[in-house]
Amino acid sequence: MGDEMGIFEVMYNCRAMRRLKPDPVPDELLVKLVDAANQAPSGSNAQNGRWIVVSDQSQRERLAELNRKGVERYIQGQRPTAQPHHDPDKRQRMLDAVLWQAEHMHEIPALVIACLEMASDPPENFFAGANAGGSIWPGVQNLLLAARALGLGAAPTTLGLGNRKAVKEVLNLPGNIEAFCLIPVGYPLGKFGPVTRRPVEEIMRWDRWS
Repeated sequence: MGDEMGIFEVMYNCRAMRRLKPDPVPDELLVKLVDAANQAPSGSNAQNGRWIVVSDQSQRERLAELNRKGVERYIQGQRPTAQPHHDPDKRQRMLDAVLWQAEHMHEIPALVIACLEMASDPPENFFAGANAGGSIWPGVQNLLLAARALGLGAAPTTLGLGNRKAVKEVLNLPGNIEAFCLIPVGYPLGKFGPVTRRPVEEIMRWDRWS
């Protein structure tokens, strides 16, 4: 269709949208997002990504409470310090959006939990960080791009998943299923716009570092 966004337009305009309306998202769109995520590559083509879409109010409230506690821990040590690509005002606006989301997450219509199915139960001290979950992150990115193409806002977070035991209890996860990312999805309160990134000349090298 002529009004569909091209892949590069989607990528260059896929901002993190944390302020979302409480309006429900049709189930068929949520299925479409997960189907897009499922097209992503995985290590050894294991296809072990598993996705839980939470729309039940009581479930959202329980996850929102876990996220609120995680955000409180995160915010305590954060200050809007300047960075070459991120001035203090922009950082403060980002932190404000994180806080807004923490206060309103129970109102966001769909919370998508990106999980991996392991070959066996991981140890008690397992850390579900980026290195351990390499096969799930391409799917997360696919879901974010698909959401943008459909006019939906989304932003990944791990802050609400720090308490593994509590997350497993809320979602009734088997021992060999680990949650890696929580993605609130809804229609944005703000406007979409281009992302702000460093120029490619600053982050790219040919053949070797110098």
